Amino acid sequence: MASSSENNLDEAFDDAFDDAFDEAFDQHFDQTFQEFTIQSDQEEGRKKRKKRAYIERHREEGHFRLWNDYFSDTPTYPENFFRRRFRMNKRLFMHIVDRLSNEVQYFREKKDGLGRNSLSPIQKCTAAIRVLAYGSAADMVDEYLRLGETTARLCVEQFVEGIIYLFGDEYLRSPTPADLQRLLDVGERRGFPGMIGSIDCMHWEWKNCPTAWKGQYSRGSGKPTIVLEAVASYDLWIWHAFFGPPGTLNDINVLDRSPVFDDIINGKAPNVTYYVNGREFHMAYYLTDGIYPKWATFIQSISMPQGPKAVLFAQRQEAIRKDVERAFGVLQARFAIIKNPALFWDKVKIGKIMRACIILHNMIVEDERDGYSLVDVSEFDHGNSHVDFTYSTDIPSNITNMMDARSRIRNRQMHQQLKDDLVEHIWRRFGHGDDNN
Repeated sequence: MASSSENNLDEAFDDAFDDAFDEAFDQHFDQTFQEFTIQSDQEEGRKKRKKRAYIERHREEGHFRLWNDYFSDTPTYPENFFRRRFRMNKRLFMHIVDRLSNEVQYFREKKDGLGRNSLSPIQKCTAAIRVLAYGSAADMVDEYLRLGETTARLCVEQFVEGIIYLFGDEYLRSPTPADLQRLLDVGERRGFPGMIGSIDCMHWEWKNCPTAWKGQYSRGSGKPTIVLEAVASYDLWIWHAFFGPPGTLNDINVLDRSPVFDDIINGKAPNVTYYVNGREFHMAYYLTDGIYPKWATFIQSISMPQGPKAVLFAQRQEAIRKDVERAFGVLQARFAIIKNPALFWDKVKIGKIMRACIILHNMIVEDERDGYSLVDVSEFDHGNSHVDFTYSTDIPSNITNMMDARSRIRNRQMHQQLKDDLVEHIWRRFGHGDDNN
């Protein structure tokens, strides 16, 4: 019995020891874990509270330097330097700055909490223009204009949105009846009655295209691109711009998605009448390259011309069709950002940049066209091409009228008749060396 009682005491002692040990261990573990958690939270909080390094850029000095260099009464750099570096005349640039500073909140000059003036509208607009014109990194303008990389990028984004908002309706519009009459007169003067421009596509490389989209946007060279479809006239004005289709599409696939003929289909286009080789036509057309379909609204060259008439037609068609190629070249030369690979990830921002550059291009064309246009429209009167200014475009459209307009646009027989008449017309006018272009 004594032996049994001793064993029971030992077991009770062991159980008590185990319970005390477990309790002490749990208490020590909980305390240690709590201290470790608090320490981690404190370190994370210190990381979050770490302030960004502040650089005093003396933005006022940047404004004064810029003003004295280009905008004072006796600027350091003359007008030709301003035109080359800002891509436009000073008068036009100041008009843009004035509109933005008065109508867009971001470009209004304000004061900070210390009473210091913010970046001036001229500094912000100059930063945006320099990035668009030179296609450079956003921090390239830091030393001269005194604004950081993030601010410069924000200036570009706000600038392109402001340009689209203030000037988009005026400078990226469909031709008005007066515009259409001028284009028809110029087309007739150049030997193509009824011609209102040239149409083609351009590709813009997208360097930072998301990996998941590269297969959709890559073709040929393997580099992803985004397509711009445009219509340009003799003075390089871009009347139609459709941007966004992936680079795997060719010109015909882009045309299927394009709204270029929406006004005609919806009955919103002005009524046009012109004569070629004694025959009356009512559908204006564009000059194109060989990939476009044989529609009544497109006139291509002759790939293998046989005979002097076909050779002369091909020469003149291919020469005049280069208007749109020239417009693409001038657009890229003025704004290198759309010549260099696009660095943005967001396709919407890329689209806004392209649209704003086209609007600025058209504003420059309007300001300077008298100095470089190959045709002086003041030298001649209206010929046999007429626009009906009394024609109402407010007629409600229905499916029958829309299908009829679509059939007239795609009429291959009318296309061939117009092309044959143009061959004869050009031969009669220019076939004997009397070139009046």
